[in-house]
Amino acid sequence: MAQLKRTAKAVWHGTGKDGDGTLTTQSATLDNVPYSFLARFGDGKGTNPEELIAAAHAGCFSMQLAFMLAGNNTPAAEINTGAVLIMESDGPGWKIATVELSLQASVPGISAEKFAEIANNAKANCPVSKVLNAEVKLTAKLL
Repeated sequence: MAQLKRTAKAVWHGTGKDGDGTLTTQSATLDNVPYSFLARFGDGKGTNPEELIAAAHAGCFSMQLAFMLAGNNTPAAEINTGAVLIMESDGPGWKIATVELSLQASVPGISAEKFAEIANNAKANCPVSKVLNAEVKLTAKLL
């Protein structure tokens, strides 16, 4: 069985609320990028884990959809996916409750019904959708 490994590193200093940290990825796209409580739960400078999960989910879904549309012999001219990750308090902490994917795509030669079928299949089979222990929602719009 084929296997891929991707790595990232988080360094944190201090307490949860008053501390801060940096994130670095294998590709160095993120290289000591700051993150903090304020970036996560407010409007502080830097990134946060949930923002990165939302970006990863939008990217993963878009790529999965592109593969599936090409496999249907209806390649997309453009796929534009937004992701809104919603966290909710679950008593002592927080949980990722929902990810709302919002899709707009230009796909010549495909019916609205077939587009919806393939988009929902991509949502279910995108690796990030599979790893999340959250409801994943999709709103798709064919342009």
